[in-house]
Amino acid sequence: MSIKKKATVGVALTLSAILALAGCGGDKTAADEDDGSLMTVEVYDDLANYQGEQKGWFAKIIKDKFNIKLNIVAPNVAGGGSTLFDTRAAAGDLGDIIITGYGSGRGEKLVKSKLIDDMTPYLDGMSNIKKYSAASKALNKAIGQESGVWGIPGSVSSRQPTEAGEGLEPTFGPYLRWDYYKEIGYPQIDTLEDLIPVLKQMQDKARADTGQSNIYAMSLFKDWDGNMMNNAKQPATFYGFDEMGFVLAKADGSSYESITQKDGIYERVLKFFNAAYKAGLVDPESTTQNYDTMNTKYKEGKVLFSFWPWLGQAAYNTTENKAAGKGFMIAPLKDQKIFSYGATPNGGTTMIALGSKAKNKKRLVKFIDWLYSSEGVYNSGAQTGGAAGPKGLNWEIKDGKPVLTDFGEKVLSGGSANVPAEYGGGSYSDGVSALNYPTVLVSDTDPDTGYSFNASMWPSELEKANANPLNKDWSAHMGGAKTTMEYLEKNNMIEVAPGATYVQPDEDSQISTLRGSIKTEIVNSSWKASFASSSSEFEKILSSMRSTTDGLGMSQVLAVDMKNAKDQEKARKAIVKEYANKSSESSSDSK
Repeated sequence: MSIKKKATVGVALTLSAILALAGCGGDKTAADEDDGSLMTVEVYDDLANYQGEQKGWFAKIIKDKFNIKLNIVAPNVAGGGSTLFDTRAAAGDLGDIIITGYGSGRGEKLVKSKLIDDMTPYLDGMSNIKKYSAASKALNKAIGQESGVWGIPGSVSSRQPTEAGEGLEPTFGPYLRWDYYKEIGYPQIDTLEDLIPVLKQMQDKARADTGQSNIYAMSLFKDWDGNMMNNAKQPATFYGFDEMGFVLAKADGSSYESITQKDGIYERVLKFFNAAYKAGLVDPESTTQNYDTMNTKYKEGKVLFSFWPWLGQAAYNTTENKAAGKGFMIAPLKDQKIFSYGATPNGGTTMIALGSKAKNKKRLVKFIDWLYSSEGVYNSGAQTGGAAGPKGLNWEIKDGKPVLTDFGEKVLSGGSANVPAEYGGGSYSDGVSALNYPTVLVSDTDPDTGYSFNASMWPSELEKANANPLNKDWSAHMGGAKTTMEYLEKNNMIEVAPGATYVQPDEDSQISTLRGSIKTEIVNSSWKASFASSSSEFEKILSSMRSTTDGLGMSQVLAVDMKNAKDQEKARKAIVKEYANKSSESSSDSK
């Protein structure tokens, strides 16, 4: 999601100066008077996977604190792509609160169309929003605004951009059922290709142990396909690559490859999939099932390999399974150098904004400010990255340190439980915040406790994790590492892409048209090649894909994507330099 940057003229007001004006009243009018009565707040939310009224424990918290109810409007649920946004924008009212990407010119258009409001007049006393003023300034620059607070970016962090933004697990990685890997004797895995015979042995062992012939090493799905076959992008991340349109770019800026490049990383992955298919390791329903169907198979123990920890581990690594020594853990793939997203001091490219037609705007800004507070992060971040959830219900302080309650341990490990009436009642999962919007990286440190917002990173939880049979056995065979990140960092197997907020320029309509035809060809050919019956058929499919995409204008679109990928790298270098200078200045000031 990108936008065309607009040049600013003159000297921009600093955000600190803007905030200082907040007490002067700004543009507030009598219409902003608030009698404090119960208010239904309509939230247009591009990230939400639920539509309707927020329920349960999160609903009770915000009603008690702000006397508001949230009604979520979710394009992901309503369907129709951008149609819902366009329809509501044309009517002049997106919602009272808007959560959306500010790239592709959207942020600038929201301001120009008067669909969102400057929060400046309402910022008096909003310490959490002010804390992230640098992120708001960066957002303003991206949307061509010289002043005002038009939105607060999500995923902001107080950490250095060169630090991995994830917690104990990376975003990507080769995760396999460790119990079956153990049963076949922990064979060495030097390369991606060496996974094939290992997974074959694991699949044979699992079928023999269970008597079930529908267990597969791998299961794929098409839901997330875009510029490429999404599943095929994932193993590329094991080698430091991430996508930018039709380009796969390394985190350290050392390599940029077209996904149609002969003998490139994308072709290597397709060959890996094809070898797995010919070895009988790929679920035959992969071409027709959706993510939810596939996820159920992980929960049932029917799949043995996962591209992500948040798939295999989240679905299968229950307390009971781990106690039995069963579960997904990262594989000791010798040549991996896993792509990691660096912490983002200026946030990501999604923002939360104040709707221009909203009533009681001061109250809404207080709510937004709370979302960026420690309490807000714990409660709203329970869905988006492992935040600990409500204090008192899920966790408490003992001997000066945060620890999970029995209830918290159960629900945060994937178990189901009903919430006590005093916390709102209903099932815990139904009460999780439907916003699905990460305000602050949950791997950041809570200034109130001195520990992470993410409960899995607490000493008490690490001690428990390292005591279960699954983790103990994994650690014993991974050089004594206690966590995945410790193992990867100790063995130089992770590549951090500095956390810069890069916004792509607005794409020309002609390029977008060409891209639409090209990506259809690439995705279709990728699936066909993955399920080719022979090496010659595989090569024929890819050769045809290259000639077809060349004829459709691949070179024109690739030029745009290559420039964007290299501009993103410039932004990463710039933020590393910026924060190195800040650290130097801070060091000088302390002397």
